[in-house]
Amino acid sequence: MLNLKKAVMGIELGSTRIKAVILDERHVPIASGSHQWENALVDGVWTYSLEDVCSGLRDSFADLKRDLAERTGARLTTLGAIGVSAMMHGYLPFDGDMRQLTEFRTWRNTMTGPAAEELTELFGFNIPQRWSIAHLYEAILRGEEHLPRLDRLMTLAVYVHFMLTGRFAAGVGEASGMFPIGADGRDYDAAMVEKFEGLIAPRGYPWRLRDVLPQVLPAGETAGTLTKEGALFLDPTGELLPGIPVAPCEGDAGTGMAATNSVRVGTGNVSAGTSDFAMVVVDRPLVVHREIDMVTTPSGAPVAMVHCNNCTSDINAWVGLLAEFAGTLGVKVEREELFTRLFNVALEGRADCGGLLAFNYLSGEGVTGLDGGRPLFVRTPEAEFTLANFMRAHLYSALATLKAGLDILRVREGVEISRLCAHGGFFKTPGVGQRVLSAAAGVPVSVMETAGEGGPYGMALLASYMLRRAPGEALEDYLDSKVFAGAKSYTIMASGEDIAGFDAYLRRFLRALPVERSAVENV
Repeated sequence: MLNLKKAVMGIELGSTRIKAVILDERHVPIASGSHQWENALVDGVWTYSLEDVCSGLRDSFADLKRDLAERTGARLTTLGAIGVSAMMHGYLPFDGDMRQLTEFRTWRNTMTGPAAEELTELFGFNIPQRWSIAHLYEAILRGEEHLPRLDRLMTLAVYVHFMLTGRFAAGVGEASGMFPIGADGRDYDAAMVEKFEGLIAPRGYPWRLRDVLPQVLPAGETAGTLTKEGALFLDPTGELLPGIPVAPCEGDAGTGMAATNSVRVGTGNVSAGTSDFAMVVVDRPLVVHREIDMVTTPSGAPVAMVHCNNCTSDINAWVGLLAEFAGTLGVKVEREELFTRLFNVALEGRADCGGLLAFNYLSGEGVTGLDGGRPLFVRTPEAEFTLANFMRAHLYSALATLKAGLDILRVREGVEISRLCAHGGFFKTPGVGQRVLSAAAGVPVSVMETAGEGGPYGMALLASYMLRRAPGEALEDYLDSKVFAGAKSYTIMASGEDIAGFDAYLRRFLRALPVERSAVENV
């Protein structure tokens, strides 16, 4: 009989879906629930409302309860442990009464260029535009009126964790996307905190940086328990009981690392959906590259991160258009089937896409230095304009910016990557996304059978690690021996022709960046 006190739950608020999953004591998924949502561009700011956060969480949890009851007959009243994750970075400030001071400014915004540049120079450490500290300092540079009332600066994961537990804390991986972490991997970098305090001291704010940032916790520590108010926040029916231990909240980067067993030095993973990012665990500090973030694993080990704001959104738009065309012919085709067919057609195209070129930029892109985006499709008169080449160009476009960042790691920094583990919607069609990523990175790419569970699965594993780890047992050892020892995976290595074709495409893509920049400025 199912013992829910030995089960764990992970919830992740992704860019297009809020998903929850329950794992049994063998780390096997036994129920899941989800809620679809979308960000909105409001007055030039990419955002989600906190009302949508609350209703979406409740809907996802209610769906999870229904699924668990249908599969097992059990009522979801308690669990052994839970954890929450969300999209990293962004700006979500509150006053002392937990009143929201501005709209939630998500990772997708590219509005903090001056602040990011100045802080990178001050710290000697790359501060990307989407980081929380960049948003905070940009607000300071603009003299935003809410700043004297600032009491807590949160990310989305920190906010939900606070609502569930009343504790203002973050996992170290999540915190590393707010402010740089020190060399010990345990807390914010003290020297950089001091530099920031000195920078803003003349402005006379009544708060200090450490006071407004969440406490940093490594994986394995307990980050509070579910309160009565937190239980009702998640489950208004009152069936979920308080007292459940809660793991440190993590960002989608950290849960992706856990879900793909990529927390040991030399391992790496790629998540590709609305955005895409690569995480490679490294053994040394890297020189400053504006294209590369330095964050941490959930245990605090250094990670080189290539983060791209745009991945599959433009592909989704084109598939929607083609589905609409099919409808005019009286052909009804399921969207998932259309994706599968078109992804497979792409493999029939030329390795270099026959001279076709696509930019998938709906929003700005830090890696290529663009503050805005305009989706473009470009071809020369002599290009081979076929459906296969068209689809392949869009699949390449989805990963082209990521490849530009990975090339910096591999070629200029000499970082060795033995393999990448892939997860996310881009890899849903078997074999296709893997082959394209392998061609981009030049290394084997594996997909695990649990990859479809994604971030919430990784968050549930972190909750399980908190609940079950042996004294002194490292996260990487727990995952190796307790979770993935018998896991099945499928690995693909691209051909030399595919690798050369993607290299040729990327050269064409980078040469044409002025075209994209002109479109942003003039369209």
